[in-house]
Amino acid sequence: MKFPGLVFALLLYVCLPGIAQQEPTSPPSSQASPPAAPDLTVGADGKLSPEQMRQLLRVVADKDIENDKRQRDYTYIDRETQNTLDGNGKTKSTEVKTYEILAIYGAPVQRLIEKDDKPLDAKEAAKEEEKIQKIIDKRKNESDEDRRKREEKEVKEREDNRKFVREVADAYDFKLVGSETIGGRDAWVIDGEPHPGYEPKMKDAKFLPKFRGRVWIDKSDLQLAKLDVEAIDTVSIGWVLARIHKGSRFMLDKLA
Repeated sequence: MKFPGLVFALLLYVCLPGIAQQEPTSPPSSQASPPAAPDLTVGADGKLSPEQMRQLLRVVADKDIENDKRQRDYTYIDRETQNTLDGNGKTKSTEVKTYEILAIYGAPVQRLIEKDDKPLDAKEAAKEEEKIQKIIDKRKNESDEDRRKREEKEVKEREDNRKFVREVADAYDFKLVGSETIGGRDAWVIDGEPHPGYEPKMKDAKFLPKFRGRVWIDKSDLQLAKLDVEAIDTVSIGWVLARIHKGSRFMLDKLA
């Protein structure tokens, strides 16, 4: 599982500060009927129960997994914008990277094609092509046994993500604060604060109490539209891999 991974309602979408924007040239479409909306009637305390959030997040997670499966049949463009903020929350620098997402032997692979909306120079482009060719050669010569192990690993990761979603529902006290229009679409707005006394069941879930946030869920298709997460304590990942400082924010707007 990636970290921050699903920190606060599927942070599997974002692992860097800033705003990630996806602009697929051939977006996968679903012919399936929209799922039934879960009951989001708040209790007397104005909060949503863990079971209500468990139902909602399970639907959101399953739809994201299905999207991932469908995307494997497409070549599309992923444009990511990373904004670095100063102490006052103002943008002090911006970095934009554009990737072409390719399906190679049934698995998505990204190739960097632009930086700050400018094509790569010849040296950088050649390096990316070399990377792609190595992956093609590796997959082409992959044994049936190695392919089976890789696919089993992917299945296990998806199941671990589903389990993590249930942890998220237990780790926070959720409050439905209203509705907003995001990208011309109506969305529920839900706040989450760490639940006092929460005891994590999964190893990665120990980080959850160190974050609070707000999530926007599209009402029509029950997919994550936007999120804004804040670290309320410093988080160290591994020995020297990374450190997320208190006050850091992770933002994602899928409809921007």
